[in-house]
Amino acid sequence: MSLRIGTRGSALALAQTNKVVGMLADRGIEAEIVTIATEGDAATNVPLHAIGGQGVFVRALDDAILRGEIDAAVHSMKDIPAERPAGLVCSAVLERDSPADFLAHEGPLDVVRVVGSSSTRRRAQLLRDDPTLSVKQLRGNVDTRIRKLREGEYDAIVLAEAGLQRLGLTLPGEPLPTDRFVPSPNQGTVAVVCRDDPAVTGPLATLDHAPTRLDVEIERAVMEEVGGGCFTPQGIYCRGGDLIAEVLALDGSRWERIERRIATVDEARECGQGLRRQAGGLIREAYAALGVKP
Repeated sequence: MSLRIGTRGSALALAQTNKVVGMLADRGIEAEIVTIATEGDAATNVPLHAIGGQGVFVRALDDAILRGEIDAAVHSMKDIPAERPAGLVCSAVLERDSPADFLAHEGPLDVVRVVGSSSTRRRAQLLRDDPTLSVKQLRGNVDTRIRKLREGEYDAIVLAEAGLQRLGLTLPGEPLPTDRFVPSPNQGTVAVVCRDDPAVTGPLATLDHAPTRLDVEIERAVMEEVGGGCFTPQGIYCRGGDLIAEVLALDGSRWERIERRIATVDEARECGQGLRRQAGGLIREAYAALGVKP
């Protein structure tokens, strides 16, 4: 059986999918790549929260699996929303790459004043670190973002370091420390989603990295309890059971944060519920400011 693996058409998505196909080939499993367009790829001139959040990158691939057009899809796991359609499972979580954000800049760091990012989390964390910065919207694939940086539209841009590594790109700049710039839940992780069919889940499960899966399941449990999605500036990062989770005001002026040692997903849910209680005002404020209904 040759598996049909769906992906978005961006260079990064294709690099991630080629890695999965290569790992399957190493195990004697045949697979072909099927490229599918998503709403998120088409609407690059508006903020993500205005077109439905990170889930816009996932829905078209989910639908293609459910229609039987493909057997599985490869995603940056941070793009996968909390609520998932019936009939789909996450069959494999690959070993995590760097979870950090990367601040790319052509000139000296001390002259950076305008930073490009479409993420409410990154914007809030940047402003918390330096309230004098101007953080402007930046959408598009990695090549487009780098081009805009080099054309001088921004003094710096923020990208996921894992994406640069997967594309083999080296840019001037530095990774941002994960204790101060807490990553998005599941950042740096690639997931393989497929229909709930043993003929498909079985071969794909051979790619699963159990320690990474536990860390990202802890992060997702906290995310699900906190709520807010990409509308609320929130960072959630677990490494080997050490959890940092925070929710920020959109302007970075206030935040609520927890740091705990977590052993189980149930413990993570309790932490998420606690953070939700602490940060409820910030979450409601973010929804109201962005004009989104809770």
